[in-house]
Amino acid sequence: MTFTQGAEKVFAVCMQAAGTEHVLIVTDTEKLAIGRQLFEAACGLGLNAVMQVMKPTGRHGSEPPQIVADCMRAADVVVCPTAYSLTHTQARRIACEHGARIATMPGVTEEMFVEGAIGADYVEIARLSDKMADRLTNADDVTIRYRDSELRFSISGRTGVSSRGLYHEPGTSGNLPTGEAYIAPLEGTANGVVVFDGSAAGIGRLTGPLRVEVQDGRAVDFQGPDAPALLEALGDNPEAYNIAELGIGTNPQARLSGSLLEDEKVFGTGHMAFGSNKTFGGSVDAGVHIDCVMLEPEIVLDGEVVLSGGKLLV
Repeated sequence: MTFTQGAEKVFAVCMQAAGTEHVLIVTDTEKLAIGRQLFEAACGLGLNAVMQVMKPTGRHGSEPPQIVADCMRAADVVVCPTAYSLTHTQARRIACEHGARIATMPGVTEEMFVEGAIGADYVEIARLSDKMADRLTNADDVTIRYRDSELRFSISGRTGVSSRGLYHEPGTSGNLPTGEAYIAPLEGTANGVVVFDGSAAGIGRLTGPLRVEVQDGRAVDFQGPDAPALLEALGDNPEAYNIAELGIGTNPQARLSGSLLEDEKVFGTGHMAFGSNKTFGGSVDAGVHIDCVMLEPEIVLDGEVVLSGGKLLV
């Protein structure tokens, strides 16, 4: 695809935006070139589009300025190509509660429009993501085994979320490009060790295995060449070390590029996040949300292997 074709797909297929709706593009100075191209594509489709530019928030999960949050709440369709994620923010949650349909695009690159995950079949991705989200919803216990490590936790009573790429109903939201199912682990239940070997938000491709020890729902020890960078990204808030998310990638066209937006969607990968999960069923609002990717983990739900060797088994 050309960039324009990919941008038109975002508005016409993924968001199903209509000419009478208020369409808002929220961008920042780091992603302004992409934001401007999306704005021009929206105008080319005859949409009632507005672009808002802000300073980068500086951290994934940090809230945007209040004026941005107010505009998001007032819009019908919101597309957010930004350097740092607005996905797990109260601004996004409140806007959805007011009926906005929102696509967040943290760290998006032009390559994703031309030859990456945006060109995927989102009808099929929606089917796969919905199915995996349902399986997560109906499970109680999770075991992750990978690189001689094991982590266990509960997801009992929590609801799986399908980031399906088709945001047609009021209040729906997710990433673009997308393709994942995710859930908030029950706080305080995670114990063991997890190893990441793909990438991490704000860091990019990991230079070596990142080993994280977890006790009673919180990360307590980090080992590996990228551990200092992850600790810096998490900051000093103890809530940032909460085990916030388990996710499974469902997009066959996503590539491991070093951008978490695309990396966590790679078909057959798993990822976990530290920090906030209040916007998708948890209880923690840490002001930060950092995802880390495992390339080929084994994920077991209630004794059934659902992901192994890069393959979905449900």
